[in-house]
Amino acid sequence: MHIADVTMFHAPASGGVRTYLQAKHRVFSRIPQLRTSLLVPGAERDSLGDHHTLPALHLPLGQGYRFPLRGSPWRDVLIDLKPDLIEAGDPYVTAWAALDAGQRLGVPVVGFYHSDLPRLMGDRFGCYVEKRLTRYVTTLYSQFDSVLAPCNAMANRLNDWGVDNVRVQPLGVDLAQFNPQQCDPAFRQTMGIPSDKKLLIFVGRNSREKNIDVLLATMRQLGSDYHLLLMGPGMPHHVPSNVTIVDRCCGAHEVAKALASSDALLHAGTRETFGLIAQEAMASGIPVIAANAGALAENVLLGAGILCKPLDPVAMAEACVALFSNDVAASGRYARRHVERHFNWDGVMHSLLEHYQQLCHGSQPYALHQHH
Repeated sequence: MHIADVTMFHAPASGGVRTYLQAKHRVFSRIPQLRTSLLVPGAERDSLGDHHTLPALHLPLGQGYRFPLRGSPWRDVLIDLKPDLIEAGDPYVTAWAALDAGQRLGVPVVGFYHSDLPRLMGDRFGCYVEKRLTRYVTTLYSQFDSVLAPCNAMANRLNDWGVDNVRVQPLGVDLAQFNPQQCDPAFRQTMGIPSDKKLLIFVGRNSREKNIDVLLATMRQLGSDYHLLLMGPGMPHHVPSNVTIVDRCCGAHEVAKALASSDALLHAGTRETFGLIAQEAMASGIPVIAANAGALAENVLLGAGILCKPLDPVAMAEACVALFSNDVAASGRYARRHVERHFNWDGVMHSLLEHYQQLCHGSQPYALHQHH
């Protein structure tokens, strides 16, 4: 069985989608009767083993993203690859190319709805744009043989819009990489953070929906007993004295060490579709304080952290104090066990593979639907 993935979301800083695809190709490569191909934008046309790139426009502010403008080259490469199933990982040109190729090859095409495009753009450009994009997304995703969404909140939104073949497909976590054993006793000293502080951490890019300003306001509320480490590209530089900034894209090894060496993750994002960093923090053995919104509300369970009122620094500061008034280390251990049970990549990918096999072999996929 040959599975081809196509997406424009494969930049160095692209986070969740790239992590998902790398994990999929890693797990599937160990299964002898499977072959995987990946088609993504690059500087030029190139093929290295099963990794294929096509040239695409470099977005000036796009954190390394490239944007394909014409679908036909993408369609043609997919047809040449002759896969048994195609998965499209973005809602743009490559998705239409995947549908076109799938139709010509007579193979199923899956659309993974990774991020809530209408809502993200609606936040920036208002409700007219949000309505137009909702119509666009509905038209596009209604054409796939199966639609994957990373959490129930997203699946329910797609269902509400009239997209009916939706399956919740959670992402996983690399449990060996993100592990309490990555804790480095010298970490705080290296970062110039006093060892007696309660150390909070956030890792991610500084985009509007991450609400970094709420984190900074929370730190002003909490005062000098607490310290926040902010890691990621585009972070602000005017910050309270109890905040340390690492303003760049950080590698997984560095992030894993930082998470395991902190006391808790602080996350004010209200538009998370999976909240991968929250899962990685829990895998690292630390609890999560997060906004009670989106995927964070589903994936941060009672006992492994505290959910608080979104966009409210006072509520977030109170949640921090509440967390630290209990046994933080015990919450962290509980969080680790939960992630081990539900979010290891092998389990996640094997259930996805079963779904692919049902799509390919024509048996009814309905048994796999999430019942709302």
